Amino acid sequence: MRVAATGKSGQVVTALIERGSAAGHEVVALGRPEMDLSDPASIALAIEAARPDVVVSAAAYTAVDKAESEADLAHVVNGSGAGAVARAAKALGVPVIHVSTDYVFDGRLNRPYRENDPTGPTGVYGASKLAGEQAVLAEHGNDAAILRVAWVYSPFGANFVKTMLRVAGDRDEVSVVADQVGNPTSALDIADGIFLVAQNLVASDDAALRGVFHMTARGEATWADFAQAIFADSVSVGGASATVRRITTADYPTPARRPANSRLDCARIAAIHGVILPEWRAALSTVVTRLQSASS
Repeated sequence: MRVAATGKSGQVVTALIERGSAAGHEVVALGRPEMDLSDPASIALAIEAARPDVVVSAAAYTAVDKAESEADLAHVVNGSGAGAVARAAKALGVPVIHVSTDYVFDGRLNRPYRENDPTGPTGVYGASKLAGEQAVLAEHGNDAAILRVAWVYSPFGANFVKTMLRVAGDRDEVSVVADQVGNPTSALDIADGIFLVAQNLVASDDAALRGVFHMTARGEATWADFAQAIFADSVSVGGASATVRRITTADYPTPARRPANSRLDCARIAAIHGVILPEWRAALSTVVTRLQSASS
């Protein structure tokens, strides 16, 4: 299977390249300078030249706090840019898989969010990603799958796991929010899930395979729980550690308000696509071990 993925250096795209090679898929990563999500013409040309069997819309503006002061840019990239990717896929007659986020919800629900729960983003980033979902469905809804993911980390790029490991090398204690809960999810597992969905879309025109799906690792944690697990895994492979001081969201104000509840219910993608991502603790151990080996 030949996959055109938007972005060149993001966590999901990098994971797609690595996992795709191992699984026998060819991944063509599209990004600047040949493709710019703020330039619809460049998007169409780049995707057409890639000759894909399926398009994965993975690139995004992801600076959650900075988006509060760069709303126009966030909406251009995450909203209209995503729509242009879907439009290009439709022109080629191939499916599009769009990667979205838990931030489309307000986080006030007292259970994991299902796909049909009302959305209500609390910041610019979430609003721009929701606009992207809507644009993808408007442009290519008959052949699109939207995958909402959450709390993404990996051996690549900047993410919470790498930040915690770096901080542990500099200090004995780190303050981490303990009143936000979600599903820490490895980009490597996300990539595996994307390939399974892609194969299903390419193989069948069944409408049930299209639409919005939640796809995260099994299990849940607060950010403080996540940090403690990172340090425990780090110690087990000879790495650094730190004591976690559990704080509230109010103790750590940020320009953008984060959802208190980011948990996503993934029953639908399991039932329809057969995608069940691994439990988050096991996946985390794999990534921490890999990072520690790379730093040794």
